[in-house]
Amino acid sequence: MMNEKDTFYITTALFYSNSYLHVGHAHEIVAADAMARYKRLRGFDVKFLTGMDEHGQKIEQAAQAAGRTPQEHVDYVAESVRELMRNLGADYDIFWRTTDPAHIAAVRKIFNRLYEQGDIYKGAYRGLYCTPCETFYTPRQLAAGRCPVCEREVCEIDEEAYFFKIGKYGQRLIEHIEQNPEFIMPKSRANEMLNNFLRPGLEDLCVSRTSFKWGVPVDFDPGHVVYVWVDALSNYAIGLGFMSDDDTLYKKYWPADVHIVGKDIVRFHTIIWPAILMALGQPLPKQVFGHGWVNIDGKKIGKSLGNAVDPNNPVATYGADAIRYFLLKEIVFGQDGNFSIEALVNRINSDLANDLGNLLSRTVGMVDKYFGGELPAEQAATDFDEDLRAVAARVAKSSEEHYDRMEFDQALAEIWTLIRRANKYIDQVEPWKLVKEEGKRDALAGSLYNLVEVLRIAAILIEPIMPGIPARIYEQLNIQGGEWSKAHNFGLAPKEIKVTKGNALFPRIDNK
Repeated sequence: MMNEKDTFYITTALFYSNSYLHVGHAHEIVAADAMARYKRLRGFDVKFLTGMDEHGQKIEQAAQAAGRTPQEHVDYVAESVRELMRNLGADYDIFWRTTDPAHIAAVRKIFNRLYEQGDIYKGAYRGLYCTPCETFYTPRQLAAGRCPVCEREVCEIDEEAYFFKIGKYGQRLIEHIEQNPEFIMPKSRANEMLNNFLRPGLEDLCVSRTSFKWGVPVDFDPGHVVYVWVDALSNYAIGLGFMSDDDTLYKKYWPADVHIVGKDIVRFHTIIWPAILMALGQPLPKQVFGHGWVNIDGKKIGKSLGNAVDPNNPVATYGADAIRYFLLKEIVFGQDGNFSIEALVNRINSDLANDLGNLLSRTVGMVDKYFGGELPAEQAATDFDEDLRAVAARVAKSSEEHYDRMEFDQALAEIWTLIRRANKYIDQVEPWKLVKEEGKRDALAGSLYNLVEVLRIAAILIEPIMPGIPARIYEQLNIQGGEWSKAHNFGLAPKEIKVTKGNALFPRIDNK
């Protein structure tokens, strides 16, 4: 039983205001939203934060190229992101923008505090910088002389700057990662952070820029703007009221239970952000989960390659629930995966239309055909009931365990084990024969009730990933869903069910 202290705080990485939207963004949104929905079903008090990273040199340049002011540009991009969120059915609580006056005020306070306590000092930066990634590099960190993430050329910069003494927190970070094996997930990313960055030693981090203006100004030195990653990373705490007059939410929900980010920015979230928190004397997030990249037809997404699929398009064509299912079933969360329309259509036809949709239509159709749409209270068992109930009990438990670990593909695989077992149950029971046998009417009614129960349980279990589908199932079965715990008990639906035929959940799609 949950209590008032059972909170859950989850975030996505902020959308970068100069990025084009692609299915990789949709994958991250859907994963975070599914986890938030799952925790709500479990009874947790959930806060789900997402939003926009809106400062930096690249955004200033993009706005100029588009003939907009920087603020006009980020406002335009923010609305497109909100539209994608709506289309995907993302039920976030906080949409945080780094141009919000409250954010800017808090970032300035953070910078001032770090400076006043001696963690920030003034100097000059001479070195390599990737403007598209807003990242400083040493020569040994480059890949064939280029940015190891975006593979573009880096530039040399020479400008006055402030530096953060991140090195003084290096050993504490190493110890924290080693003592908390689930702090960085998947675990391979922890080894990368330790071996490539922390153990070789951290150089002091440049935390201000002077060669452009679009950023949070440094209070005591207005020619400087705060380095965009210090600005952006702070949103996770500031969005809850950290450094504000009302930090009630921060005290209630911090530390974050999980930051969901792309694998290319794990470094910032597991080294820079924790070091800042250490310097401020604040608790570290419990986990940073670095998911993989989504490729298109086996190739890395790139606007220049012409393969950057706008996720709004397949959502409009196939529906949000189908897209959400595909992204979390087809792609193992934490690994690189592949998106193609062919694979999507195959999943819709096989898993959603043939398995789930067919189970619902067969069940409703038989109740309608054999009992005039209403099951009687007089019901009896069949020889196949015990195994079906055992599978339902096992799946409710195992899918919950997979959800807890954000193993969405495995949770869905378990749920579909139950759905397919129910379709097999129909073939075993053979209702079309029972209806013709003397004295078997009660067994026929009992078998159809069991199918109703499987659908009720499956609807609860899939709700985090396909939130639009359970209500359509409940409507046809004329039953209610309920909280997660009700998936663990077989037989909660009323015996007398009055069904209503509805449209197919997922009509089959012609592959052509």
